[in-house]
Amino acid sequence: MKREAEFSRILEQVKSTARQQGNRIEQEQVIEAFAELELSGEQMQMVYDYLLQSKIGIGQHLDVEDYLTEKEQDYLQNYLDEIEIFGDVSEGEREAITISAMAGDADAQNRLVEIYLKEVPQIAKLYAGQGVFLEDLIGEGNVALTIGAGMVGSMEKPEEAQGMLGKMIMDAMERMIQETADAKKTDRHMEDKVNRVAEKARELREELRRKVTVKELSEESGLTEKAIRDAIRLSGRKIEDIEDTDNP
Repeated sequence: MKREAEFSRILEQVKSTARQQGNRIEQEQVIEAFAELELSGEQMQMVYDYLLQSKIGIGQHLDVEDYLTEKEQDYLQNYLDEIEIFGDVSEGEREAITISAMAGDADAQNRLVEIYLKEVPQIAKLYAGQGVFLEDLIGEGNVALTIGAGMVGSMEKPEEAQGMLGKMIMDAMERMIQETADAKKTDRHMEDKVNRVAEKARELREELRRKVTVKELSEESGLTEKAIRDAIRLSGRKIEDIEDTDNP
């Protein structure tokens, strides 16, 4: 378990490094990161495949625009058009505003949010094609940005504050992707449970030539009555081959 936990930790660190490098990482960086685990060639190839599936280029940049749907491209353009009113600032102006925001100036903090609104979609594009619509990623990033602007006072230097904002935006998007993946996994698990119970009920009904009770299905299939009743509930009570005595 300790080795698996270390593998997961290193993999997340490699992904984080790649995001910071614009969704690109060198093969040598990956090899160095996993050196202590002494992975086999097959295991390393699995790592490379996983990174590519996560839209991370190995030794080359991937064109993230290719992973945007037409709907996402339209949304992105509309978003960028809307925030044009905030204008651009020079690096010097950005630093001065950041320093004022760090000192607790509310107007500077608001201005800092406006400046970084253009950064959010650029970060969001790094996570394109991973199961979450671009609009949702940008929305989550903007929330993290707003919260972060009020926390920059904890940093000592402007560049640290700017780095913190970028990290908070990325972390928020990564959490959303993970939560979405977990929810889909749960949905698939629920669907599999319902399908299994429905299939067993159908087989038993064909044998008995009538609807079956929960108790009969449990005795014949080895499924617990609780599992069967859970499946009935999850299906919206639409497993037709079971006599649902709980819902006459």
